[in-house]
Amino acid sequence: MYKIGVIGGRETVMGFKALGLDVFPVESVDEAKRTLRQLKKPEEGYAILYIEENLAQELTRQIDSVKDSPMPAIILIPGREGSLGLGQAALRAAVERAVGANIL
Repeated sequence: MYKIGVIGGRETVMGFKALGLDVFPVESVDEAKRTLRQLKKPEEGYAILYIEENLAQELTRQIDSVKDSPMPAIILIPGREGSLGLGQAALRAAVERAVGANIL
């Protein structure tokens, strides 16, 4: 069975623990890079990784390395400060790549 993980600040990820998701609270961008590098390995079994937007803007190279892979799907979520619009922009780009036009 595949797993779902959440990477972000402690305040952001702990609510997901109540839903039964694996949470990975990180304190720095370097810690987030190490965590993402580990979790994207196929043997870890993660189908979906939610990443807090403010960390994702610093992890673009690591996220882009799995963008065209079937797993894990990386979904950006807003942090406690609110949305930066990165998740919506990523969704728009994915739809445009799949359909060939911006339908959103």
